[in-house]
Formats: sequence, C-alpha cells, structure tokens
Amino acid sequence: MSQYEALISSDDPNAIHLVVLTGMSGGGKTVALRALEDLEFYCVDNLPSALLPQLVEAATRGDSHRRRIAVGVDVRNRDEDFRHMPKVLSVLAATVQVHLIFIDCNDAVLTKRYSETRRRHPLAVRGRSLADAIAEERRLLRPLMAIAERVIDSSDLNVHQLRRLIATGYAQTTAGLTLMFQSFAFRRGLPLDSDFVFDARCLPNPHWEPTLRPLSGKDGPVREFLERQPVVGEYFDDTVRWLDAWLPRFEADDRSYVTISIGCTGGRHRSVYLVEKLAAHYRTTREGVLTFHRELE
Repeated sequence: MSQYEALISSDDPNAIHLVVLTGMSGGGKTVALRALEDLEFYCVDNLPSALLPQLVEAATRGDSHRRRIAVGVDVRNRDEDFRHMPKVLSVLAATVQVHLIFIDCNDAVLTKRYSETRRRHPLAVRGRSLADAIAEERRLLRPLMAIAERVIDSSDLNVHQLRRLIATGYAQTTAGLTLMFQSFAFRRGLPLDSDFVFDARCLPNPHWEPTLRPLSGKDGPVREFLERQPVVGEYFDDTVRWLDAWLPRFEADDRSYVTISIGCTGGRHRSVYLVEKLAAHYRTTREGVLTFHRELE
C-alpha cells in the first residue's frame, strides 16, 4: 500500500468524512475535487472557513444526509480565513472525521503550467510577477500545509495520475470495487495504467459528419448519432456482459480499483460516448465510478 492509499479508514460505516482540499494554485485541486465528486462526495469549491460548520450541518441532516463532503479552499479566500481555518477544523473534528489534504507542486512546474494555459495566478495583481505571486501563496498556505494529514506533490503527475491517486486513496469510503472508465486516442498511445482496453474504432465515426466533428461524445447530437447505430448498442451490451462476468473476479481477489480504457481514433467521440454510457450504467449499482477523458482534458 503506497503512502497515499487508504487516506480514509474508519471502523464506523456511518462516520461522516469531511475532506478539505487546499494547496498551490495550479497544483491540481480542481482535478482532485472532481475525482471526489465522481466518488459521490458532496463537493463545494472555495468556501470561506466560517461557513464550514453550517455546510456540514446542512449536508448531514434530514433526508439529504450525506456522509462524504469535500471542500476546496484556496487563496481566493482572504488572508484571515487561513488563520481561522485550523481552529474551525479542530472544532469540526469533534463531530466528523476531518481530512486536510494539501496539494503541492514545485515552482518550476507551476510556472510552466501557467505559461502553457495562459491563465493568471489569483495573486498576480497590481503588477506582481508570477514568481512573487507563487512565493506569496506559499507564505499564506504554510500554516495549513503544516497541519495537513497528507501532502501530495503533483509536480511529476499528469491529470489522470493525480485523479487516480485521489480516487484510490478514498476508495475505502465506497462499497466494493472502484471503477475508472477512461477514453483515449489510439494515435496518442495506450494509457499505461489500463487494466482492460476496448477498441471502439470499428464503430461508425461521427468525425466524418461535418456538423459533429467539433463536438464530443458528451454532446447531444453525437449521442443521438451513435444511438441510431445498432452496432453501437451491440458493442455496449457486449462490453457490459463481459465486465459483469469478470469484475466480480477482481472483487474476490480484494482489488479496490480497476481502470477500463476505451479508445477510438481521435478519443473525442465514440470512446467518450461509451465511457459516459458505461459510467452511467454502473452508477446505478455501484458507488465508486469515475470517468476521465484524456483527450478532452
């Protein structure tokens, strides 16, 4: 078991888990929050610390009772908010299991990421350089990093690796096997972490329809095009039958996480559609189902 696995463990199946995600801007907090959302955490981004108790109370009472909550916290909040956060978390720890996760990243990688995306750092205001903004952010976040349950360095992780790391670490809060369905383009190579790979290049390709080419398998017109093709339905049904036959073998072998990769030529239409459809199908019977679209990220 790696240092990042089993971030949550509890003998009480009814325990309430509050995950607070913080860290360097550009480090991957949004990716981590999406992974937790796929695991059916109730997720809120950029919530002031003073509102955390009210959020926990509202999310866990009555018919809407939720036992998995995740909150993203970053430098868009005010300086005093970070100073108050440790006290707020300490008070909450008396009633819920609090997990503060800090996502770090080295300065060189952060600088490269901001250069490639052309996004502005939230603290790069009033003429402050990117380097100075990163340094100021480290200063502001130092108290939270010091008390974090886990510090994850994303410097050498791509989006999918970080997503998988978070999902694997929190799989214990879900019942049974956690499934990751991911789409990809064969022309960019196989995802190396795949447990199963399915080839959808034999299916009709929406790419050759000019009106569908700019869209993805998440869009209605592409879904409608593929659903009109009988062979697509056959492919989906056969894939479900195969997975239903073999996934229990992995569960019996105490596996907690399986990655199912579906590829097509460009990784935008057929594979994306099938990943979304398979994930929706398995979410009706399983808690831990995630999706990742390599070519859309």
